[in-house]
Amino acid sequence: MSEEDRGPFVDWALLGETPEAGAPAKLDLKDLKQQARQGQWSRSHTLRCQAYRHLIGAVPCRAVTSDAAVYRDLMAGAAQKPASAFPLPDFVDDSPVPRYALRAEAVASVHRVLSCVAGQFPDISHCPALPAVAALLLHFSGDEAACFELTGRLLACNDPGRRLLDQTYLAYRSSCMTFGDLATKHCPAAHKLVVGAARDAPEVYGDWQRWVLGDLPFGHAARVLDVFLVEGYKVLYRVALALLKLYRKHKAGAAAAGGGAQPAPAPPQQQEAAAAVREDIQAFVRNIGAAATPEKLLEKAFSIRLFSRKEIALLQAANERSLQQKGITVKQKRRNVQLSLNPDTFSSEIFSAKEMRDVWAWIPERFALCQPQLVFTTATHGCSLNRFYSHCEGYEPTLLLIRTTAGEVCGAFLSTDWEERKRGGNKLSFFGTGECFVFRMKPEMERYEWVVIRHPELASAVKTGGQEGSGEVGGQNSDGSSSLQQPERPAGELSPFLAARHFNLNSRNTSMFMAGSFDSIIVGGGEGNALYIDSELNHGRTGSCTTFDNPPLCSESFQVALLEVWGFQDTMAPE
Repeated sequence: MSEEDRGPFVDWALLGETPEAGAPAKLDLKDLKQQARQGQWSRSHTLRCQAYRHLIGAVPCRAVTSDAAVYRDLMAGAAQKPASAFPLPDFVDDSPVPRYALRAEAVASVHRVLSCVAGQFPDISHCPALPAVAALLLHFSGDEAACFELTGRLLACNDPGRRLLDQTYLAYRSSCMTFGDLATKHCPAAHKLVVGAARDAPEVYGDWQRWVLGDLPFGHAARVLDVFLVEGYKVLYRVALALLKLYRKHKAGAAAAGGGAQPAPAPPQQQEAAAAVREDIQAFVRNIGAAATPEKLLEKAFSIRLFSRKEIALLQAANERSLQQKGITVKQKRRNVQLSLNPDTFSSEIFSAKEMRDVWAWIPERFALCQPQLVFTTATHGCSLNRFYSHCEGYEPTLLLIRTTAGEVCGAFLSTDWEERKRGGNKLSFFGTGECFVFRMKPEMERYEWVVIRHPELASAVKTGGQEGSGEVGGQNSDGSSSLQQPERPAGELSPFLAARHFNLNSRNTSMFMAGSFDSIIVGGGEGNALYIDSELNHGRTGSCTTFDNPPLCSESFQVALLEVWGFQDTMAPE
């Protein structure tokens, strides 16, 4: 057995076998797909090494691709340095290096490989799956240089019809949206469980790649990698969906064992609820051996009647376009919310600094680095709707705060510039996106998002079509039907979950989020309005509405004591 086939980085005691287990065999190049699915390579470390070198060596790559010789030249003398000397690149987004069945010191080897990848592939901006992929490949590499070459070839694939690893935030984020689409269609019971427990299903599904490449134990992950190298990216979706189905079965079994006890109520804060579910799924995946063998997991994965590869590619492309339309192409790391607000310079007559920080935790991540900027207040600018518009136009998004004469406090996060109201002409028309939400602070703090985000199953009942600005005051069309809409799509191709994502909406697919005219401003529509403020910014009404599925935010008829509008000042922009 050659040095490369012997697995010098593998902790054979941890793996539970010796490098001699299974006689060395020559790879049969016929029907590799069947071999991978049946797990034939798992019977021999040597055979799997040969399979990986053959499969990855056959990947079509761009003309200039760094290989093992380049790594040896660049990293000469680096082998003795610890992992701390090679911090993981930013593009892995804090994803740790899973040890799997590696020797403890081999984790430093993965750090060195990824450090070299960062230098040789400067076009990679976001690839959180790479630490797991490199760690898996290191098991079947004779040295670090060989691991680097295998990893590099996967990254350098230039076949437009073959997708291997996401390398940008746009590709990664759209894959999370696509997984949500697939989960809604193919795992409805599991999706319902996630939505009910986490409230924010997209936040949970943001971990889907990590379940497969990072959280799975080595035996399962290696079997998945076998099939992935033969059949491509679609395998990752299949396995993640299978994990979601098995998780749901696990939770149902736990509830039955507890005498039918219902799951504990979700934490009051949506972020806390999502975090709890993410941790629970991660713990389940890490201990998947108790629920399914690698064979059972793959059997479950390939039993799912998934969309065709072409349909998934179309769905992925649609998700990427929707992200691009909303400017979500690069991840902005969120500062600690305690640092995003300077209490020495912040001054509001409605909110304390703590309350503003609490609301700041709700805003879309790409605005989290911004500082609040007061753009309008009735205390200074007076109670005039015209002055409200003149000061607020040009700011996007904005935060509307209201304090009533009864001391109640409520408001709304509004995604779109108020100048957009002019596109409706003299007709009061709705605009904005699903990023809008309404909230109340007193007597208790609560946020109400677009109803389709919290209940994506409702999207299947929403009618498509309609013209821009068709929403009427009160939240209904002229025929009395709700105007809540979703993007048009061929039947059966794009699932309703796509409409539930706030960044999928565009100017032709609006819902009843915000509206303004010469005599009023409105937030939320459909069988009522979440907020209605008159032209003097003095009197208002609040009630339940279809768009946010909210209760009245304060007394249903109220008098405005003070109204403020806050913009978002980009602290990263040049002065």
